[in-house]
Amino acid sequence: SLLSMNKNLVYYVSPPELLARGGDVGSVPVRLGGLVQQGSVHYDPDTLVLRFRVGMEATGEPSIAVRSRGTPPQMFREGTGTVVEGRYDGHELLADRLMVKHSNEYRPPAPGEAPPSALTTLTPAADAPPPPPS
Repeated sequence: SLLSMNKNLVYYVSPPELLARGGDVGSVPVRLGGLVQQGSVHYDPDTLVLRFRVGMEATGEPSIAVRSRGTPPQMFREGTGTVVEGRYDGHELLADRLMVKHSNEYRPPAPGEAPPSALTTLTPAADAPPPPPS
């Protein structure tokens, strides 16, 4: 029925739209889309808790605090587009799902160009360069 279908809908919103609703979303799941803000990513590899802010721009307001649990996607980092699905309690979005938006275009590095910084991760140990091929 139409009523049961409406219970399964997940609405896509921007940070300003979600803030305008305030705590009015209650237990309704939402999909928040925007950019991961610069300087906002805090990841604890021991507890797997990831906290960051999502805004329409990489800096500034309005932005939404997000808390996620689990290993983030490999391409997750500050300044990238993201879609977060979860519940907003009026203060932070408690994420059940975290997706990274990326371009569908592939551009190989130019001759002599270093690989993009997109190959780094959030954990310091993983930032070490890969071992040389044997």
